[in-house]
Amino acid sequence: MSLEEKRQLVCPSHKKMSVHKQCKIIGLPRSSYYFKPKGVSLFNQRLMKAIDRKFLDCPFYGVERMTVHLRKDLGYSVGQKRVRRLYKMMNLKTIYPKKNLSMANKADYKFPYLLRNLKIERANQVWQADITYIPMFRGFMYMFAIIDVYSRKIMGWSVSNTMNAEWCRDVMLETIERHGKPEIFNTDQGSQFTSEIFVSALQDAQIQLSMDGKGRALDNVYIERFWGSLKREKIYLNPPNGGVDLYQKINDYVKFYNTQRRHDSLNDETPDHVYYKKKAS
Repeated sequence: MSLEEKRQLVCPSHKKMSVHKQCKIIGLPRSSYYFKPKGVSLFNQRLMKAIDRKFLDCPFYGVERMTVHLRKDLGYSVGQKRVRRLYKMMNLKTIYPKKNLSMANKADYKFPYLLRNLKIERANQVWQADITYIPMFRGFMYMFAIIDVYSRKIMGWSVSNTMNAEWCRDVMLETIERHGKPEIFNTDQGSQFTSEIFVSALQDAQIQLSMDGKGRALDNVYIERFWGSLKREKIYLNPPNGGVDLYQKINDYVKFYNTQRRHDSLNDETPDHVYYKKKAS
């Protein structure tokens, strides 16, 4: 984790942990600490939390339908322009095909979707990655995570208050250093993943790149399911109070998810059991 990412985790208003203790927990020298709050209004933060909850249940809700939900069901006086801006800020992508799919995507790099009809039968064959919005008691942050598709094991993750390609690249390279490299790395067509910084790092490691079809969030379904589990089973039950609290809650949940949470699709085994058993065979 970079120094900047550690700085972003510290919450000076935390009621139970001093700045000194928070810095000690995350290994940040107190002299290097500074806090820069996220400049989003409280009203927008409430809207984002409401959008996030509804989107988990209805990932097919576009801006128009979400605006109607916020106005009619929740009583918010909000227009499509604001909701569209919040969708972009939250990195939300609806699952229905968008208009003008035949038009070229304005990305630095594009790669075909390699997982269609692919038989995934071993650990480190395919990794998927994505970024999601994480609400807190006050404010929000973003989480980037990488999942091994075969075992559903969360291979690496990080939280930040900004979404940029350098952050994603650094987490990806740290994950490869710990676990070895995958044969295929799959993402959506987000700007972080189509950037030269991210793409060149994967190419240098001789890893095949796979990208979801534009407007097809279900192509990345495994990491999307993890987002839903994390938010419903951890984040929504006890909203984190600051960056350090968020980091600890996610760290605890990832450990639980990998080592204790059994999956029907894995014959009621845990991701760690399936990953290390298959890797050793």
